[in-house]
Amino acid sequence: MIIHEVMHGMVSYWLGDNTAKASGRLTLNPLKHIDPVMTIILPMLLYISGGPIFGGAKPVPLNTRKINGGDFGVALVALAGPLSNLFIAFISFGILAVFSQSNPVVSQIAAVSVKVNLGFMIFNLIPIPPLDGSRVLYALAPDFARDIMSKMEKYGFIVVIMLVVVFSTSLTNVISGIENEIVKVFMGIFSI
Repeated sequence: MIIHEVMHGMVSYWLGDNTAKASGRLTLNPLKHIDPVMTIILPMLLYISGGPIFGGAKPVPLNTRKINGGDFGVALVALAGPLSNLFIAFISFGILAVFSQSNPVVSQIAAVSVKVNLGFMIFNLIPIPPLDGSRVLYALAPDFARDIMSKMEKYGFIVVIMLVVVFSTSLTNVISGIENEIVKVFMGIFSI
């Protein structure tokens, strides 16, 4: 989650917005990215209640008016987080391919990293505000859809929580199916 958030801030910085840098958020220090509710309280409550575990880091602050490229620049900033998770999953799969026979501990850690990072990437690409997929869709959507998304923005977090809690089994199945297809591509690349 930390690399995901830092990449949002880095791409925003490269596109002209120094808000994340000025607030000290272009760092891998985990303490700078902890959100008391999303990082600690919500995952603990869901774990205790037996629900699907869900959480997040503190979002990196952005000033979309400073980002070059308008809505498309904002979409690039949004894509940076999920793409960083895809990259980490790819590297982790490479480690898994190299160490699968020789080091079961490294293999297990790499396998978990692949699953977690692909899951995080896919989930964040769901086009519901405040998830990253909504920013990408916003850049491509016609005006009437943008109006709907703007109105939904203030309720988006509640919609996301409801989606996770109410449709957890279906959501898990969809995410797992997409993960499996991506892993097949990785297997082809690494000739496994």
